[in-house]
Amino acid sequence: MTEPVTFTFAETDIDRIAGAEGRVAVIVGGDGRLDRGARRVNRLTKGALARLVEGERFAKAKPGEVLSLAYPTGMAAEAVDVVRLDRRCDVQDARRAGVALARAMGKADLMLLAGNHARLAAIVTGIALRHYDFDRHRSAEPDPRGAVTVMCAKPEEAEAAVAAPLAVAEGVHFTRDLVNEPANHLTTISFAERLKEMEALGLEVEVLEEPDLEKLGMGSLLSVGQGSASPSKVVVMHWKGGKADDKPLALVGKGVVFDTGGISLKPAAGMEDMTMDMGGAGVVAGVMRTLARRKAGANVVGLVGLVENMPSGTATRPGDVVRSMKGDTIEVINTDAEGRLVLADVMWYAQERFAPVGMVDLATLTGAIIIGLGHEKAGVFSNDDGFCKSFLKAADAEGEGAWRMPLGAAYDKMLKSTIADMKNVGGRPAGSITAAQFLQRFVKEGCPWIHLDIAGVAHVKDETTYAPKGATGWGVMALNRLVAENYEG
Repeated sequence: MTEPVTFTFAETDIDRIAGAEGRVAVIVGGDGRLDRGARRVNRLTKGALARLVEGERFAKAKPGEVLSLAYPTGMAAEAVDVVRLDRRCDVQDARRAGVALARAMGKADLMLLAGNHARLAAIVTGIALRHYDFDRHRSAEPDPRGAVTVMCAKPEEAEAAVAAPLAVAEGVHFTRDLVNEPANHLTTISFAERLKEMEALGLEVEVLEEPDLEKLGMGSLLSVGQGSASPSKVVVMHWKGGKADDKPLALVGKGVVFDTGGISLKPAAGMEDMTMDMGGAGVVAGVMRTLARRKAGANVVGLVGLVENMPSGTATRPGDVVRSMKGDTIEVINTDAEGRLVLADVMWYAQERFAPVGMVDLATLTGAIIIGLGHEKAGVFSNDDGFCKSFLKAADAEGEGAWRMPLGAAYDKMLKSTIADMKNVGGRPAGSITAAQFLQRFVKEGCPWIHLDIAGVAHVKDETTYAPKGATGWGVMALNRLVAENYEG
């Protein structure tokens, strides 16, 4: 995976500042007061730092914004980055400051003079999340990645405080790598292999092959991949950090490694983006990696259905009827509505095998959710108000946009089939809602459930708060917080 930036924590040593190469960053509050490290920078630059802080640019700067002094006199650094950030600032402002520093540093080294700033962990989190570049398929040898030296008042305490946030950042990077990976490099086989490698972190990882899925009766999932040369798989990742007899939280992800639409072929324009149609599975994998890395005190099981949706002589046709593991029959009206066919069987299997305390499924499921919510928020559907509120609270705390959408019997009627138990689509109106209604048919009575439609937030064309354009890793932070606040301790 893409290696996260490395952090070293040390006590503030003002004698090292003059010779530091790369970039040096100082933090200054709105009152303009300079701490010990900043005062040394000001002396080295013959007052240039004070002039900047006393000037109009700094006065107009927003919390978390970075202003730079290029090639400062008296220092070996190529720039001094001045972060406007009050000591008791908002966590999101502190993260934005870290993001701004990561953008500024590029691949240079950074010395961050943090003093005793109260939001140091959030600043480090911002740097770690934004310091990402997916460059593994470029032929040119990449420049070495810079490292961050954090000088602060209590380095051992600071290092301990950022251990969990850095585990989250690693999980986010893992998800981004998976979602950014081209489909000829991330096949169902190689995807499963990457997940299997996480056994080294303490996860229990089991790969169910096609004969296993046939034996279980997963006709819905298998119908999606039957037109591809790549074998369909279900991967089960189990983190057992809680009590032995505690039922786990289940996370279920759609893992369509490439989606042509099948016989209901997509238009050529933009089809290259369908390498990201395994985004739900990517998020589940990133969350499981995070939980293992930070040794979470909870039981969580992550299940992903890995398939490829291709047109061929063996592919499922519009009008075919398939049988799910639950036993319900499904009339396939549109083979491009394949994600729900995958999730239906994996969700049912998760409940049958693990009887989870709750279940969250994630999928780049519908284009309709982008029409409704754009690229700012994921669509949230749920059968349990308390469970849903817990997730929305976690997503809001992490700055990951999410918006609850409705469910209802009127939408459910739109899935009625004349020849089977249901259709896999309900028409153009309320497309995201009818997709969620389809999935709800595979949720057992009494199981708290959340469906996250992440089609608009998993992979984007422009930079987001924490990520460059491309894969975002949306959902890893929110789900990790959901686990931490509701299932640990």
